[in-house]
Amino acid sequence: MKLFLAALLLLTSPAMAGDIVGRASVIDGDTISIHGTRIRLDGVDAPESSQYCRDAQDRDYPCGRISADALDSFLAASRPTSCRQVDTDRYGRVVAECLRADGKSVNAWLVLNGFAIDFRRYSRGRYLPEQSEAQRHKRGVWRGTFVNPDDYRRVKRGS
Repeated sequence: MKLFLAALLLLTSPAMAGDIVGRASVIDGDTISIHGTRIRLDGVDAPESSQYCRDAQDRDYPCGRISADALDSFLAASRPTSCRQVDTDRYGRVVAECLRADGKSVNAWLVLNGFAIDFRRYSRGRYLPEQSEAQRHKRGVWRGTFVNPDDYRRVKRGS
């Protein structure tokens, strides 16, 4: 009976078997590492670490670094982070939906606060409500102008 209860507890906990759970280290605004596993957050696209955006006064600011710092602070407020793999990307990274220990979605929070955008190619618009709210309230990248992170990467690669 004790074994059955222990198994039931594991199955009903937020971190299910097969999830990647632990203290997350931030690589950039949409990539973390847990226990050495690189995890790309599914359906969101954050400015690249080297990327700058323009604020409402048309001044450059390091939006990529700010996005990564905000993610780090958000994750530190409720540990551990739990990620459920949904795919693997072309770079071999796990693609996942991640939650903080308090159950808040990391992916949705990034978009809601303007630190990432809905990556429609992969999200199929899943985060458009959060993005609309971020735009409406001029949060994060929406407080001015920015180059779409996917376009920024393409230009940087020269393709």
